[in-house]
This record gives sequence, structure tokens and C-alpha cells, in this order.
Amino acid sequence: VYSVVLEIDARSEMPWVAVSDPLPAGAVALGSGLGGDSATLGQDDSGASLTPSFTERGADGYRAYLEYLPAGRSVLRYRVRLNNAGSFALPPTRVDAMYAPAVFGASPNEPLTVLP
Repeated sequence: VYSVVLEIDARSEMPWVAVSDPLPAGAVALGSGLGGDSATLGQDDSGASLTPSFTERGADGYRAYLEYLPAGRSVLRYRVRLNNAGSFALPPTRVDAMYAPAVFGASPNEPLTVLP
């Protein structure tokens, strides 16, 4: 299990923002409370300044929808359980203004290696 810390530096405030962070194959974003997933283990609010209005925990990534993103630096945190060993090349993490498609940010992810 590892903790993901996403630091978002917004030039201006923005309503309704989607944050999409990819997961390596076989990994699970914790916190749903279903299927043996501990809702408590998924919570990692230490130092987080953002609380999503809604989250999606899919097989391909974690998505957080924020009703409001303030200007300046904000932090979003969540936890992931790794289930497969290997080396993974992940697409960029994206922050998209849902109602202003020209406003977005992307940050490349370094290759991730999971040891057996």
C-alpha cells in the first residue's frame, strides 16, 4: 500500500475540476469499503487541502471531482494497493476544468517499478 500526494498549483480559481491520476495494472485505489477494501485504510487526509465532491476508483485510475479549486497550491491525497509486480509506464496525471475544455494541466509520471 502506498500513499499518493497530488500537488496542484492553480493560477486562478475554477469551478468543477476533474483530477485524473492513472494506476498501474492490477492496482486498486482504496477507500470504497467494498469487497474487502478498507474504507479507513483508503483515507489519508493528513496535509490534504482538497476534499473531492465525488470520486471514481476505476481499474485504470483514480478520478476526483472538485466542485471548487482555489487559486494557489492545493493538495489531494489517496491510497493505492499494489497487486502485481512489474515495471509500469503510466500516462500523465491530468487536471481538467470540466466546463472550460481549454483549461487543463498535465504532469508526466515516472516509470513505476513494483518488486515481488
